[in-house]
Amino acid sequence: MSSNKDDNYSEFRLLAVEQFTKDEVDVIDKAYNLANEAHYGQLRYSGQPYISHPLAVAKILIDLGMDPQSIVVAILHDTVEDTAIALDKIKELFGEEIAMLVDGVTKLGKVPLSTKAEQQAENLRKMLIAMSVDIRVIIIKLADRLHNMRTLDFMRPQKRRDKALETLEIYAPIAHRLGIRAIKEELEDLSISYLDPVAYEEISNTLKDSSETHMNFVDDVIKKIHKRIDPYVPGAYIDGRTKSIHGIYRKMYIQNRNFDQIYDIYAIRIIVETVIDCYNCLGIIHDMFHSLPGRFKDYISMPKSNMYQSLHTTVIGEDGIPFEVQIRTWEMHYTAEYGIAAHWKYKLGVNDNSKFEERLMWIRQLLESQSDPDDVEEIIRTIKSDFVPDDVFVFTPKGDVINVPTGSTVIDFAYAIHSEVGHRMVGAKVDGKIVPLDYKVSTGQIIEVLTSSQQGKGPSRDWIKIVATSSARNKIRNWFKKERRPENITEGKAEIEHEFKRNNIRLEGDILLEFIKKLADKQHCKDIDDFYAAIGYGNISINRMMPYIKEEYYKIVKSSDITQINITPEKRVRSSEGVVVEGVDNVLIKFSRCCNPLPGDDIIGFITRGHGVSIHKRDCSNVPNSIPLADEPERWINVTWDENIKEEFKSTLTLEGLDRIGLIADISSQLAGMHVMIHFLNSRIVKSGKCIITLTITVNGVEHLNSVIRRLEKISDVLNIERSGV
Repeated sequence: MSSNKDDNYSEFRLLAVEQFTKDEVDVIDKAYNLANEAHYGQLRYSGQPYISHPLAVAKILIDLGMDPQSIVVAILHDTVEDTAIALDKIKELFGEEIAMLVDGVTKLGKVPLSTKAEQQAENLRKMLIAMSVDIRVIIIKLADRLHNMRTLDFMRPQKRRDKALETLEIYAPIAHRLGIRAIKEELEDLSISYLDPVAYEEISNTLKDSSETHMNFVDDVIKKIHKRIDPYVPGAYIDGRTKSIHGIYRKMYIQNRNFDQIYDIYAIRIIVETVIDCYNCLGIIHDMFHSLPGRFKDYISMPKSNMYQSLHTTVIGEDGIPFEVQIRTWEMHYTAEYGIAAHWKYKLGVNDNSKFEERLMWIRQLLESQSDPDDVEEIIRTIKSDFVPDDVFVFTPKGDVINVPTGSTVIDFAYAIHSEVGHRMVGAKVDGKIVPLDYKVSTGQIIEVLTSSQQGKGPSRDWIKIVATSSARNKIRNWFKKERRPENITEGKAEIEHEFKRNNIRLEGDILLEFIKKLADKQHCKDIDDFYAAIGYGNISINRMMPYIKEEYYKIVKSSDITQINITPEKRVRSSEGVVVEGVDNVLIKFSRCCNPLPGDDIIGFITRGHGVSIHKRDCSNVPNSIPLADEPERWINVTWDENIKEEFKSTLTLEGLDRIGLIADISSQLAGMHVMIHFLNSRIVKSGKCIITLTITVNGVEHLNSVIRRLEKISDVLNIERSGV
């Protein structure tokens, strides 16, 4: 077999020899020789031999201080996906551990998936499952993505933008969550250079224009700080840095600030030996410079979710230039720069496995929190919402610190404490004052969650739209999945029927059941009831499925052996189709407005003069208690509901509630979320600060109506609901 031995390997090998033993370097040589032969003849978009890519990824990992197994996997990571080398061959030559890591990094190239987003999400899920077993999978994948971003110029413009957006939304947040600052910031800067090249160039040029002046300023500040600190904290290391372009971009273009309004473009970093030294240095800095109010953050006592620790304070120098000072110990510094990779580079946490496991807990929680393990796109939504760079630090009344993502509500806070606290929540106090449930928390606030002692109270479905974090959203969905199955099935079935009618999809009998079963199988549900329930508690969106549903429906329509389907709209008329009248065919049916009977109600018919049969509920006030003793008993006739009824019916509800702004909007929003049409709505104020709301809605039966009532009863300040006539 021919070879295209890469000249760069000799240089790379020297780095490996410096870090690893002879036996470990021998395995790296073996991996390189296999990969070099397997990729022979393959070229990158740049025209370079393909082997240059795995070597570059391995080089990034060596700089991170990763172990020899990670280096071997980096060199082999594309062999299974892009060459004839099988995973079994990797296992045979390098063992189970290397094979497992290679498989975790390898994409799902041969799995048929319907959309690009679905494929992206499934690849990410596979990677997350592998990294929950071994964190090195994602570190290797981040190095792989970093080199791909460095060489993105050779791809087509649209592909560059797609890759940059995916990197900014998924891989950079993961790097942040792992605490690997260098990779995170480079991924973000490279992404912005492709997504908004004009803004990137503007910020870059501004930094270059002011670099000489400000670097002189930074050097001068470092000398002054050294002079003051050395007598008290000898041996402190002090340097300066410039904020990343993406960090400046976020503040200028997302927070709408001018360049001059960003106070932490330049930062001084002080690294000392002990935590006490950190606070001593902080006192000296505040004595030397004027501090800006509200710009001090103590991440030592309140670490970020990625274990970052440091003291941050923003001060103003003698020239009126604001700058940030970061103070930390060397161990904190290693964690801040390399995050989880510091475990290998500096052997941090080797003697404390519990600390290392704590850093990995979020991965398992991410996978376990998914309301449906097959809803892979939920993982991407979680990363986008929960892995934001900035956390908010709030306190419980007992003084415990809880950190939640920026934008979190008091409901998110409750679920961050514990699932049961969230489920039993009925209100919240912030700094002693009652706040609405959609209140967004801020750093430093004391949050008290008010809970109910009532068994089975549970959350409201409205909360799914209020919460900011996917973890809280999934815990709410899981509660409804577990505790409200019959209600979920009813609501899911009603939503399917509504959407089918709205989209003119008409199926009946066994064909309908077979069609629904196919949809359930598509969503990996055990049976049709599971499918209905998943729709009911919000885990499956019929709107998202509708393109697939229509495609499958028209396949059935075109099938020659199907004759029961009518794909043209039908004019719906009131007739005996919905009700079976004892001993009579094709009689005109009229549903009485005094009691508005619905499918599921016990009903009776009354033969009217010239208007067919009027249908009443058995317990209607206009139905005699004893038919034989009534006037004209012969006009009362037995009727039953048709088993295959497909009609929709109007029903009127009377709600009693506390008069407040937004109550009608909440009711309308709840009904819209259930796809229930409102035909009439009226509100009037009564005594004692209460109001009476009357509304007429469309439902398909008593079961559906009861489900609607249960949902409306959960709305805050709704006191009582009764069904009535109109």
